[in-house]
Amino acid sequence: MILNISGRTDVVAFYTPWLMTRYHEGYLDVRNPFYPKLVSRIYMKDVDLIVFCTKNPHPMIPHLKEIHHKILFQVTLTPYHKDIEPNVGNKKCVIEDIQKVAKIIGKEKVYVRYDPILVNEKYSIDYHIKAFEKMCGQLEGATSHIIVSFLDDYKNVRKNKEILKAKELTEEDYEKLGKKFSEIARRHQMSVQTCAEERTLFEYGFIQEDCVSKELAYAITGKKFKKWNARGKKCGCVEMVDIASYNTCPHFCKYCYANFDEQQVLENRKNHHPSSTLLIGFLEDGDEIKVRKG
Repeated sequence: MILNISGRTDVVAFYTPWLMTRYHEGYLDVRNPFYPKLVSRIYMKDVDLIVFCTKNPHPMIPHLKEIHHKILFQVTLTPYHKDIEPNVGNKKCVIEDIQKVAKIIGKEKVYVRYDPILVNEKYSIDYHIKAFEKMCGQLEGATSHIIVSFLDDYKNVRKNKEILKAKELTEEDYEKLGKKFSEIARRHQMSVQTCAEERTLFEYGFIQEDCVSKELAYAITGKKFKKWNARGKKCGCVEMVDIASYNTCPHFCKYCYANFDEQQVLENRKNHHPSSTLLIGFLEDGDEIKVRKG
């Protein structure tokens, strides 16, 4: 089993104490977002790999040596300001923390996500090229892999369209960005790839790869995992088990797919208890608990 921590919220940034309690106790519970009375129980002994996904690795750094499982770290680092990412921390500190993570687990297990690429009057193609150049220069030696994606039409994106003011990219935009990003990444000894995108930018020098491919998972664990069919045809990643809940991340990024109700986020945060086996709330009468093996 591969744990995804997490695509539904930033567990590392906001819930590390809960996570480490669950890790040391050896199991955790996950409520099904579509059938809330159905709860999956996950025992750490059944886990082969943990994939951490975060905008702020700092809270996990002191605990990395306590984790005895195989680890991949994916850190999202984007060049937006408070208008787009109201509560994301200082980017200089994030870069320093990526460097620290790489020293502990090795740079080959650290992926940086420049994700998503939002283009508007303020954040132009040229702005992104300059930001990407600066980021790669600062991270040379701390990662070999950059993953990019483009803004998608999520509910939250539609709600914030007057803030985002997103521009539709032209073929000229894709070509300029693709060629420049590829050239910059190569110069800093990195690869660059897209993530589950219609426009892969292979023709402009991006590599053809998935975020957590079958080959990568096998190389790390020595085990074969099936494709994550729930993610759709464009995604070739292996199947992972997400341990978290939607509408629980107070970063409040205006492009987020996992949040669509900021008031609900605040309410859910009040219902987080570090002693619970669940990220949000407690087990209730009538819950059906099933042990998940994969």
